[in-house]
Amino acid sequence: MEKLIFDFIESRRSLAVELEAGLTKRPALSPDSGGEGEWDKAEFLQDWLTAQGFTGLERFDAPDARAKHGARPNLIATLEGSQPDAPRLWVISHLDVVPPGDAGLWHTDPWTLVEQDGKIFGRGVEDNQQGLTASALAALALLRLGLKPHRTVKLLFAADEECGSVYGIDWLLKNTTLFLPGDEALIPDSGASDGLEIEVAEKNMLWLRVRTQGKQAHASMPELGINAHLAAADFAVALHEGLVQTFNAHNPMFTPPHSTFEPTKRDPNVTNVNTIPAEDVFYMDMRILPCYKNDEVLAEVEKIKAQIEKKHGVTIEISTAQSHESKETPAAAPIVQALSRHIAAVYGSQPHPVGIGGGTVGAFLRNAGMDAVVWSRLDDMAHQPNEYALIDNILGDAKIMALLMLEAIQ
Repeated sequence: MEKLIFDFIESRRSLAVELEAGLTKRPALSPDSGGEGEWDKAEFLQDWLTAQGFTGLERFDAPDARAKHGARPNLIATLEGSQPDAPRLWVISHLDVVPPGDAGLWHTDPWTLVEQDGKIFGRGVEDNQQGLTASALAALALLRLGLKPHRTVKLLFAADEECGSVYGIDWLLKNTTLFLPGDEALIPDSGASDGLEIEVAEKNMLWLRVRTQGKQAHASMPELGINAHLAAADFAVALHEGLVQTFNAHNPMFTPPHSTFEPTKRDPNVTNVNTIPAEDVFYMDMRILPCYKNDEVLAEVEKIKAQIEKKHGVTIEISTAQSHESKETPAAAPIVQALSRHIAAVYGSQPHPVGIGGGTVGAFLRNAGMDAVVWSRLDDMAHQPNEYALIDNILGDAKIMALLMLEAIQ
């Protein structure tokens, strides 16, 4: 049976590339990133799955007035199991992608797939279309070969993962009863080039928007103003250095093994060089080891804020752009053990559990009580110019997914 599955998947190499090409040419950018959302991509995928023989496809569209047709689509394909009352296996990938960035750094058109030397290039081909395509190919192998899984398998193609999952997994958890006690999830959205890292934990995520208010003045007479930019810069450095010192625990499961507190984006302030700005806005991206709570970090932020306000005579307003805390999937969980066996069988080496600093939908599911693992074999080209995916990785991941789908996990 294993040989039948593997032969089927290997024989669909061109089909995998064809699906990736169709997905790539339909940019699924969030309105937060200047796009129209995932509508066109979801429609294409739904038609493709139907043409391949999948039936009973379901759509759960989250309302978003900014998006095309006012909705952010979440698409589900189901393989019914022989034990319908058994907990289901979810394989969850996401439809949305990030913008290409600087077009001058790309060697090809980001929205036109190019195949070369066993790789396919284009925005989204790895993040997250590799996992999407692999899951579709795995399910197609079972469907075409007449192999019914022991338990029902649900392929979820979710919206809005890149911008916080407000219209994707978070919306589904809050507005539907799709996920049942005992369900497990594989999220093919992170991994290592050797395929031997199974993500079972994520750092807490805390994004802050920091608005500093001072007083505008001519730059040649700074004593007449209060430099919001100077105070904000001082605050950014104080946060970076102070929080690192206070929250200094190490956990070797994660890379890096410590919490990170990074100033990132800045909004424009004044348009000319010789004016001291009255307002400055910057953002902090914080990835915090799970041994700390986000509220602990926010309390320390407030202490540092008070010091900067007193030092510079400014007013600082802090708002939370994102805040997530994540539970851990035990390394002994059945889905971790089953996935480990199949990875070892296909790739020839034993994988190990890890934690990551990036955020995935796994955090939402773990917090909802579900055992979830994040795994794929990839070169970590997410969000980079000239993003690529190895075709062999797509096929290899599909083989492992198919074996996992067939296994009855107790």
